[in-house]
Amino acid sequence: MNRELLFAKTLENVRKLAKEQGNAVSEQQVMEAFEPLELNGDQMQMVYDYLIKHKVGIGQPVNIDDYLSDEEKNYLEEYIKELEELPVYTEGQKQAATISAMAGEADAQNMLTEMYLREVVDLAKLYTGQGVLLEDLIGEGNVALAFGVTMLGSLEKPEEAQGMLGRMIMDAMEQYIEENAENDKRDRKVADKVNKVNDKAKELSEDLHRKVTVDELAAETGMSKSYIRDAMRMSGFKIDYLETEEEE
Repeated sequence: MNRELLFAKTLENVRKLAKEQGNAVSEQQVMEAFEPLELNGDQMQMVYDYLIKHKVGIGQPVNIDDYLSDEEKNYLEEYIKELEELPVYTEGQKQAATISAMAGEADAQNMLTEMYLREVVDLAKLYTGQGVLLEDLIGEGNVALAFGVTMLGSLEKPEEAQGMLGRMIMDAMEQYIEENAENDKRDRKVADKVNKVNDKAKELSEDLHRKVTVDELAAETGMSKSYIRDAMRMSGFKIDYLETEEEE
């Protein structure tokens, strides 16, 4: 693995470790993680600055609410009001529900889901600022939680439940962010293709003082006919400077 990839992978691992530790890492943990890269003082300071910017506390957790937008805060205020209407459970009740959920009891699994809804909110706040809505993160987390409580039978001890559910919730949120990033990338590619064909068609149309055909645009620009037709389809056939197949 080259140095750049190792650096990026190490950053990712440190951020994941922080999420597992209440969104904080110690300075020693950071130094040990980056030790193989032999960074100098200025480079390590850049690492610390990056971590703080991405809501990772050094030594102690940061206040995640300081990173939320007004819109996110307003949404959370309303959502938490709804959660406050749910029953309040003791640790004893939580442990009993966990044991029963592990045994496959549906009522206990539903109760355990309610108990962990607030934890989904806390985890979702860690993933804000990555191009997705907070409410969508919570939604993905809730789905993972509801599924996770049905999988607890694979555990040996009830004490393992919280860690398992937390990992499933975080994995679901990370997967959603990744999929959203891929969709955005795909959308940008589509937009770039449509814009390219539109701009070239406009130039040729202005020279000829009329709409142009696919054949004419292909001959003029070197773009393939299939590429042009694909862009037309992606735009919903709304490239005004190009004649549709029916018009040709």
